[in-house]
Order: sequence, then C-alpha cells, then structure tokens
Amino acid sequence: MEQSQDFSAIQKKPRSSRIINWQPYLLLMPALLVMVGILIPFFTSVYYTLTDFRLGSANVSFVGLRNYIDLITSREFWHQSSVTFRYAFYAVAIESVLGLIIALLLNTETIAAKIGRVFLLFPLMIAPIVGTLLWKLMMSPTFGVLNYFLSFFGLQDFPWGSAPESAMATVVLVDVWIFTPFFALLILAGLRAMPQAPFEAARVDGASRFFIFKNLTLPMVLPYYLVALVFRLIDSLRQFDIIYGMTKGGPFDVLMNYQVTAYTRSFSYKDFSGGATIMVVNFILVFIVSKALITYWRKAQDKLS
Repeated sequence: MEQSQDFSAIQKKPRSSRIINWQPYLLLMPALLVMVGILIPFFTSVYYTLTDFRLGSANVSFVGLRNYIDLITSREFWHQSSVTFRYAFYAVAIESVLGLIIALLLNTETIAAKIGRVFLLFPLMIAPIVGTLLWKLMMSPTFGVLNYFLSFFGLQDFPWGSAPESAMATVVLVDVWIFTPFFALLILAGLRAMPQAPFEAARVDGASRFFIFKNLTLPMVLPYYLVALVFRLIDSLRQFDIIYGMTKGGPFDVLMNYQVTAYTRSFSYKDFSGGATIMVVNFILVFIVSKALITYWRKAQDKLS
C-alpha cells in the first residue's frame, strides 16, 4: 500500500509543476499584449513607407525606398532635423541645469523645502497640451497677463510665438515649465538615496562644499541624472503637443519638426506614406541617441559599483 501511495504521489508532481510553470507567462501576459499592440501599428507604418498610400485612395503601389530617398534628399528634411535637435538641446539643457539646482535646494528639511516639494508636482499633473493652452492664453497680445507685466520693463506687445525670432524660445519656455519638475524629482530621489557616511567623513576632514559637491554629490547622483536625461531627450526629440498647441509649426515653417511635419503631411495633405516615412526616420534617430545614452548610463553605474 505504501509503495502504491508513493507512486501516485510521484505521478501527481509533474501536473502541479506544469501549473506553476504557467504563472510567469500569466504575469507577462499584459506586457505581451501591450507589446503586440505597439508592434502591429509600427510594422504597418513601416509597410506604408514602402508604398504610395494616400488617405482616401484605393490604389496603393509598392515604391520601395523611394519615400526615404525623397525625404533625405529634400531641403525640408534638414530643416526639420535642425528644428528637432535644436528644440531638444535647448529644452533638455535648461531643464537639466534647473532641475539639479531645484533638487539641491529642496534636499533639506526646512518648511520652505517641504512646501516646495509639494508645489513641484503641479506642472506634472497637467497634460502638456493643457499647459500649452494656458500659456498661450497668458501670452495673448490682447488680454495676456505676461505682456502686462513685461510692459513695466518697457517691452510692449511682445510677439511670443507669433514671430519667427521668438517662436523657438516660446515653446522651449513652456517645455521647461512643464518638465523641469521631472528632472528635479528624479535627481532629488538620487540625493535622498545617497549614503551619508562619505559626506560626514568629508566634513570632518574639513572639505569645502564645492569639493563635496564635485567629488561626492555629482558622481553619486549621475546615474539618476542620466535616467532623467534619457527620458527627456527621447520625449523632446518626438515633441508634438507643445509645438502644435502653441503655433502648429509656425509662423511659416519655423517650428516644423519631425512630428508636426508628419502629422501635417498625413492628415492635412493626406500623404500618409510620406508622414509615416518621417516617423520611422524619427524613430531610428531616437533609438540611436537613446542607445548611446543608455550605454553611458551603464558605464556610470559600473564605476559606482
């Protein structure tokens, strides 16, 4: 009897092990569904770039790489590239510096720092397009509050986004207001997670604040800084809502970056294959930049470990 019970127990083990082996797949199922939902439109867009598909047209012909060749050899593409990278550089550079300064100021337990950490979340709670429309109302030449304050400094009817000379600065200003808290919060999290023993030892040895900041704070907070930099640079290189909500790429074509140009070509001119080509090229450039930054981030982590 005992041998028969042991044999039946051995037979039951494989069934229970098979049930347990399904658990990782069940846990990964939502992520797999999201990945499939992303890959299907992506490969569909890649297919359209190889055709002459237009919205509303039933005739679709295969054209190979002609869309890519026409795009890269056009003068508009290099203008779009200049706008995209200049916008990303200006916005991320300012946000990274301001975010570091704000994080250092809020890394205390004073009442002002505690209140500042609460108010820092407010811009991130607003959708970028909503924040852009709020700024657009404040910049209105007729009833905007910003021009009223600028009048005290002798600046009458400042054009903001309506002039080619100030359009880039206008959208960068909105981007900085919305996303600087993202930088500050990530860097602040890194400052909070740093061990205090090296800092206390440096203070006992009489090290200056600049020495501590340069040799201890910056190297330890660098991985968090690079994480924020990767996310913000990726988002800035594919910026759409702030630019389109403020100027729709104008005046003229001053702010026509990849995203706004792709949207305009696809839905205003119904050239869906041309718009999809711009988006695929934008994806490739974002992938190259983010890959380089992630590689540098891993090296920075390896130095600290």
